[in-house]
Amino acid sequence: METGTAFPQLPESEARRAPEGGGRNGSVDGDATSHSRNPFAGLVSHLRAAWLSGKTRPMGYRIAQLEALGHFLDDKKQHILEATACDLGKAPFEAELSEILLCKNELHETLNNLSHWMKDEQVDRTLAMQLDSAFIRKDPYGVVLIIAPWNYPIQLFLVPLIGAIAAGNCAIIKPSEVSKKTERLVAEVLPSYLDKDCFAVVTGGVLETTRLLENKFDYIFFTGSPPVGRIVMTAAAKHLTPVTLELGGKNPCYVSDTCNVANVARRVVWGRFFNAGQTCIAPDYVLCTMEMQEKLLPALRKAIDDFYGPNPRESPDFGRIVSDKQFQRVQRLLGSGRVAIGGQTDEAERYIAPTVLADVQPSDPIMQEEIFGPILPIVIIANMDEAIEFINSRERPLVVYAFSSNDKVVNQVLERTSSGGFCGNDTLMHVTLTSLPFGGIGNSGLGMHHGKFSFDTFSHSRGCLKRGMGREPLNGPRYPPYSQQKFGVIRATSKVTRKNDCTLL
Repeated sequence: METGTAFPQLPESEARRAPEGGGRNGSVDGDATSHSRNPFAGLVSHLRAAWLSGKTRPMGYRIAQLEALGHFLDDKKQHILEATACDLGKAPFEAELSEILLCKNELHETLNNLSHWMKDEQVDRTLAMQLDSAFIRKDPYGVVLIIAPWNYPIQLFLVPLIGAIAAGNCAIIKPSEVSKKTERLVAEVLPSYLDKDCFAVVTGGVLETTRLLENKFDYIFFTGSPPVGRIVMTAAAKHLTPVTLELGGKNPCYVSDTCNVANVARRVVWGRFFNAGQTCIAPDYVLCTMEMQEKLLPALRKAIDDFYGPNPRESPDFGRIVSDKQFQRVQRLLGSGRVAIGGQTDEAERYIAPTVLADVQPSDPIMQEEIFGPILPIVIIANMDEAIEFINSRERPLVVYAFSSNDKVVNQVLERTSSGGFCGNDTLMHVTLTSLPFGGIGNSGLGMHHGKFSFDTFSHSRGCLKRGMGREPLNGPRYPPYSQQKFGVIRATSKVTRKNDCTLL
């Protein structure tokens, strides 16, 4: 996921600092007066003290904070739509779907199941442990840090926050400084809905995030690009802090020769140009034969015209690039292949038309980085085997897409590739299911969340055994002096046998 942000390691003298011990109002501005110690140390210590008090552990407390997030979404719905429209030109339909509805689905899934998720999980015991209690306790980690990107500036901090609260943690939320209006909304409004002793919002840019990462957190959840993910993971390693990295990459979309071309085109166009292409799970490029490219191009043109009209610049449903820096980066990628559809730009509006590039070569610049904009390259391959070989020769993506009327073809792509997720005969829709884990693998990420997977991500599975103080003679065989007879008793009462194991005499 391209975020346009990097966190270099800076000397203390160069870093702008927030007030020491700040954040009692739930929000910290990174531009405040400097202090000698780390500017966020006091805030982290304050939240840790609240967590150590046990305040966040009761189910009732967790439910109250989760319901407060629901009130935030309901009360500030119009503000969210306006902020995302200002930052990204996001259509109200797309904003309500991606920033509000999907968040509420996660919230309701969590509230509906939290009492069940929190219960101790009883586990199998050997014969020697039959009189004991063995279980897995889902413990909160403590104080967690959630660093969110700019492309879905509400959803991508709120969904992990739901998991963090449900699991009983305190949390610091760092929204992206690139989506300025949404950052301000979150910083000014969200703290009034949550317990300020346990949750805080920190604002600022590269310098502030660098200083924030110097603190010891108990878990870090980062969404952004692989290069910045490496920096976050390096900072976390200094404290042996576990991380989830939701990154991104170039998601391939294989289109076989046997498919409904019109349906493929509509589904690919929707997935590629939703949010003006600024989506980490968007199909990044199409792999198809030359024959399919010739069929697909007019179908893609028709789908773009149906969705956004003859001039997408005038469509209320097509967004804009988030910043001048991102606009210039994406615009440079238009030089790859040949422009078959679109290609128009307007820097003043940060507008790039829905664009399809044909005859793109694997060595072209657009194939060397995640596009994160409204451009769809088509790369020609000879057949499915070559497409799979091409996919497997590159970093493992966040999702692989495959389109075919033949289910065996879709299954072949699924079975012979590796990626964070998979979606057959559609785009984006797998992420709408709270029952599916969402996360990357390798270069596209580490860990997962959504639904119960979010709760599990922010929970430490604590293995627990409780034994009685009596029945000491039963422990005799394990104590010295040892003997073969004692070992025979231990083996008989403690071994795990393989099921359906049969011994031939």
